[in-house]
Amino acid sequence: MTVTMSRMSGIAGLNKKHNFVLLVRDADVVGAALRQALAAAPPEERPGLERAMELVESTAAATEAGLRARWVRSRWAAVGFTGDITSVAAVRALRKAEPKLSLLAAVQLQKEAVDHPE
Repeated sequence: MTVTMSRMSGIAGLNKKHNFVLLVRDADVVGAALRQALAAAPPEERPGLERAMELVESTAAATEAGLRARWVRSRWAAVGFTGDITSVAAVRALRKAEPKLSLLAAVQLQKEAVDHPE
């Protein structure tokens, strides 16, 4: 399953100061493909497909804020940040990972990461 986070600063009216992160989910498409595969699967393939279906359903049930928080933690990991996620350094690290992210957006995303621990 794919969860894509895109910064939307290229849309009219949005700029470095006013941007946001768009969450794109395709769990419904992946779930439909897995259900179709399960319907036609031989018995030896069913356990793996059933487990995959469970994972897709659990991810599909995740809130958007929770998914954004997970994305923020992945961006921190990408730049090696392991400090206090409530700190100013955490905002700096997020903006280092995503240089086009506005300060306001970075602070909002940081708050979501704090509010949605792993």
